[in-house]
Amino acid sequence: MSVSTNDLKNGMALDLPEGLMTVVEFQHVKPGKGGAFVRTKLKNFRTGAVLDKTFRADEKVPLAVIDKREMQFLYREGDDYVFMDNETYEQLHVARASVGDAVNYLKEGDTAVLPVYKGEVIGVDLPAAVELTVTETEPGIQGDRVSGARKPATLETGLVVQVPLFVDTGDRIKVDTRTGEYLSRA
Repeated sequence: MSVSTNDLKNGMALDLPEGLMTVVEFQHVKPGKGGAFVRTKLKNFRTGAVLDKTFRADEKVPLAVIDKREMQFLYREGDDYVFMDNETYEQLHVARASVGDAVNYLKEGDTAVLPVYKGEVIGVDLPAAVELTVTETEPGIQGDRVSGARKPATLETGLVVQVPLFVDTGDRIKVDTRTGEYLSRA
């Protein structure tokens, strides 16, 4: 299945020789002389690397149909992460490499959307923010109220984030999954 470069949209997935790519942005250009072309910024689904690529106008490119399935994270087994499909209840073993940075934000019982291409999980789509419990952090010193001061805190997934001094062990906090930064107390 292919699509014309004139019909590209943001978020569309393409199966190019460079790998499985998603369209981040595109621009149709019509110079004074010569043929029109489409300038794109593509992101590699597996590596996250960004690539600038130019296509001729109305060039056919292979479209990748990605099935997004909602799954629940059950547990870790060796290097695999075991998910259960919320519709079929089928269990799926996903390699650590396919899960990527999402391991820092997933805890047992969480639901995530897994994009699947040709039977292979190619990542994990997380919500913009998740709530996690602080498992370890130094206590804030009384009277130490420096504005904007931060200290490291280890979360239940093993992720370490910088938090304000008033956050204590056992607190639930909201963390931005795109930047890995503390947002607020939950």
